[in-house]
Amino acid sequence: MHFRRTLMAAALASATLLSACAPLLLGGAAVSGALMVTDRRTSGAQVEDQGIELKGESRLRAALGDRAHLNVTSYNRTALITGEVANEADRQLVESTIQGVENVKAVVNETAVAGLSSLTSRTNDTIIASKVKASFVEAKDLQANSIKVVGERGIIYLMGRVTEREAARAAEVARGVSGVQKVVRVFEILSEEELKALQPEPKAKPAQQPAQ
Repeated sequence: MHFRRTLMAAALASATLLSACAPLLLGGAAVSGALMVTDRRTSGAQVEDQGIELKGESRLRAALGDRAHLNVTSYNRTALITGEVANEADRQLVESTIQGVENVKAVVNETAVAGLSSLTSRTNDTIIASKVKASFVEAKDLQANSIKVVGERGIIYLMGRVTEREAARAAEVARGVSGVQKVVRVFEILSEEELKALQPEPKAKPAQQPAQ
């Protein structure tokens, strides 16, 4: 069974577009302490998401061997499964297997009953996902590191904790990227008030000393 981390390559491809102080996502893992602060998940949820992905892929590999191509992406304990399986029975097995992984609160099964995608197709998906991520960085009205991007067979899946305003804007930007055939929102919707409560308090400026 072939597994890949779509966002790993996507984040690396777009890294040069980010400023030195901007946080970077690598397959859901934090590469700097700043991300743990700006990520809209709790630090505990981030760690659990990593565990869900690792355990989920391991269990799917044990259950289906190499007769399927599957990816597990978790955000705030919601597990998105993408890829291809041989038949409907395998598709149901995939879902039940991930439902049994510790800390999973919801499963979104987007696997297709189809032949396994080619290496060329998977590489193209990685490139498209990186372009979408880069477009989020360029769109000044989006917090790019709050949105996880997954590409599969030209379909872009968007995950994150965002407001309806942000969700609509992100989908709009993603649809404008060359090669994107469809955009699927797998967002957890926040109210504007909830989002405001998540924002870090601005640091107070130090008081200026009077001139001597």
